[in-house]
Amino acid sequence: LAANAQDTARLSLQNIFAEIDKSWPQLQFYESKINSIRALAAGARAWMPPTVSVALDRFPYRLSMIKEMIPDNQAGMMFSLQQMIANPARLNAKRNYLLSLENVQRNDLEWQKNTLHFTARLYYYRRYTAEQKLKLINEYRELLNLLIKTARDKYAYNQADLGTIFKAEASLSELSNMESMELSQIAESNIGLNTLMDRLVNLPFSIDTLLAPIDYSNNYLASIDTSQLGRNDILALESNIRSMALNRKWMAQGAKPDFGIQLTHANMYGMPDQFSIMAMVTIPIVPWSSKMYKSEVRSMGFEIEAMQKEKSAMQLMASQMIREKITMLMYEKQQLDNYDTNVLPSYRRNLETNLLAYQQNTGNFFVLLDAWNMLLMKQLERIDKLGQVFRLQSEYEYQSEIKSQ
Repeated sequence: LAANAQDTARLSLQNIFAEIDKSWPQLQFYESKINSIRALAAGARAWMPPTVSVALDRFPYRLSMIKEMIPDNQAGMMFSLQQMIANPARLNAKRNYLLSLENVQRNDLEWQKNTLHFTARLYYYRRYTAEQKLKLINEYRELLNLLIKTARDKYAYNQADLGTIFKAEASLSELSNMESMELSQIAESNIGLNTLMDRLVNLPFSIDTLLAPIDYSNNYLASIDTSQLGRNDILALESNIRSMALNRKWMAQGAKPDFGIQLTHANMYGMPDQFSIMAMVTIPIVPWSSKMYKSEVRSMGFEIEAMQKEKSAMQLMASQMIREKITMLMYEKQQLDNYDTNVLPSYRRNLETNLLAYQQNTGNFFVLLDAWNMLLMKQLERIDKLGQVFRLQSEYEYQSEIKSQ
């Protein structure tokens, strides 16, 4: 009650989505993972560090020979510098694989946003329907108070039944219980939305007061092409498949040789100084070495096949869920329209007729109270049906990953 008395900010669904995208910690987690992948890819083409060696070479056990200038004195201090040069094709393949991991994290980030937006929609629509019920309860409380006052005045002239008056007062008390229940729904929704926006849970705000279901009838008539589903959970799996293919290509580069060069200088004691230059090349195609990368390439091939089957299953399940949700939404929307066009107008005319008869002293207060109660119940049912439409609409937007609403 204190919160309602304050001047609060009005937040639309789009405002809440923007706050969630900016503040939710797990979304920032994905951004950090992406930055980590970029930093890792920046060093993917680095070479192995050079190796420097120092050695005592060909020293005799009889150390006194070192000072003798004889052919047998081949002792010296040897200094060596060695650098292995990685195959450029392998380095490029490694870099391409690491960069592809960014797309996986990006798709996971977008799907996480979709999940959070879905949760926010549920809270938002739940609060909206609760506020609509509160408004309705207040309107009917005023009408019932007026009817009770009129009935008590007529009771003084023996024109009203005391038992029916007591029943009307009981109905008035029940409205207070209904009001408390809706206030609880509003408080729960506020806590959920404020938590999603990373704000104080009791921070007050107002929402849009006029919301209507979105017309998705064209989507209901359209067919669903599973190959064209652009959901980010499916795209994340596609990115994983591409990354695995690039990783497989990187492993296959193991068949290509690496190169190296070694420079050696010997500071001789009994002979002139010497040097040597040696070039090196690895031979990874020998059987005892090629087993390693060949087995990994074959294993990754099977992994790719498994993920492709998983992707097909995900597409089929997504298509099924989208079709189910849009079908249920259309039927629920038909029921909601029936409430507006047929059910509520009939109950409203019934109340108006009984109210007019009661005012003209030709009606019965018990019948009038029943007409009041029936119209109230049907209007509450209509709001519940609206909430059901909003829930199915949210589930359809979640399954289809619709972001514009």
